[in-house]
Amino acid sequence: MAPPAEGTREICPPAPSPREPYVTTHTPDRPRIVVVGAGFAGYQAARTLSRRMRGRARITLLNPTDYFLYLPLLPQVSAGILEPRRVTVSLRGTLPGVRLVLGEADRVDLDGSKVHYTGPEGRQGELEYDRLVLAVGSVNKLLPVPGVTEHAHGFRGMPEALYLRDHVTRQMELAAQGTDSPAERSARRTFVVVGGGYTGTEVAAHGKMFTDALDRRAPARWILVDIADRLLPELDRRLSSTADRVLRRRGVDVRTGTSVKEATEDGVHLDDGEFVPTRTLIWCVGVRPDPLVSELGLSVERGRLLVEPQLSVPGRPEVFACGDAAAVPDLTRPGEFTPMTAQHAARQGKTAALNVAASLGHGVQQPYKHHDLGFAVDLGGVQAAANPLGVPLSGPLAGAVTRGYHLAAMPGNRVRVAADWLLDAALPRQGVQLGLVRSWSVPLDTATPEQARLPGGPAATTRKD
Repeated sequence: MAPPAEGTREICPPAPSPREPYVTTHTPDRPRIVVVGAGFAGYQAARTLSRRMRGRARITLLNPTDYFLYLPLLPQVSAGILEPRRVTVSLRGTLPGVRLVLGEADRVDLDGSKVHYTGPEGRQGELEYDRLVLAVGSVNKLLPVPGVTEHAHGFRGMPEALYLRDHVTRQMELAAQGTDSPAERSARRTFVVVGGGYTGTEVAAHGKMFTDALDRRAPARWILVDIADRLLPELDRRLSSTADRVLRRRGVDVRTGTSVKEATEDGVHLDDGEFVPTRTLIWCVGVRPDPLVSELGLSVERGRLLVEPQLSVPGRPEVFACGDAAAVPDLTRPGEFTPMTAQHAARQGKTAALNVAASLGHGVQQPYKHHDLGFAVDLGGVQAAANPLGVPLSGPLAGAVTRGYHLAAMPGNRVRVAADWLLDAALPRQGVQLGLVRSWSVPLDTATPEQARLPGGPAATTRKD
């Protein structure tokens, strides 16, 4: 934390006993701003506030981890291209003047202006605020499919990516050792991904290349299932066609217009009547807003907190919301809300921070308005599908544009990421499993996918609508 500004005093209370909750103290001459969540929206909000306020406010960031996770590159972590720390950016190291508090928000007392949270060691705490920015993001979207919660794993956090990397490697090694029956070996080499959006498409694309690198003599079978009639249904059809063509050419079995009927320990039942024996079910059907916002007692739209164009909450001018958890009016498309994308979340975080500062007398509030700049889907190797500024691209050119975009968008680690890409192009991948994350520690139904459940520690938070 940066030293206090000249002319102010820090009030340091005595350390609480293990049974007493942490409570922040009030510094009368500086307003207290609390940002909840450090995803794309929360990180940009905290960084912009740090630069805008310049010590004129006490800024606190509440987040379960001490890093910002660049989610778009997570499939490359699970595929062994990037080392885990490459896609994480230190919050303390990149947010000067921002106090980091490790913890998961449990509830918000709007009338008392307090955020109650649980720390990583189970201790309860609360943060008082004069301005609140809710950027709690989203969690895995669940569907009422029997067996999915018990047998599938999501792909929203670093623990899940590390688990998948180890799990895929382990299944390929067990299949190769030859001690199982042919049917069991075939099941181990079969990987089912549910959801043909951004995440599912990239996981399947990179996953197939990863297993081919592990064992080319016995190629793995990757199946990508989606209920929609095409991959990437939210994007231009030309991008969908590019992704479909690349995946099929690579050997991925793309099943559109198909859904999972039931998941079991031995495999997956599809709604067309086929049973697919497998030991791996990867759930990428999308996300839903963090249920915390639905518990506030405020107006929501499909689980997202309704806000004004200035990102303030109606009737609560001291509360702002942005990112996946906020239903932000799309001024470029009247009557609609902005989609839940990283592109919007990052820009909303910046706008929310500027409007928070304006509400404290530093600037003028502005409505959020942003035209999409295009989309990019990394399909592994030199392949990608992109449409920067509406221009559809495919092949190596799209791959170069996609990686260039990611390097520009990352708030740190650019050189390290580029170095890993160069090494992956020149050297074979390391097919080893570290065993750091076990299956039971990354449940699908959790509000904290960024944290692995630890033995003997506080149970992972699970919220249900």
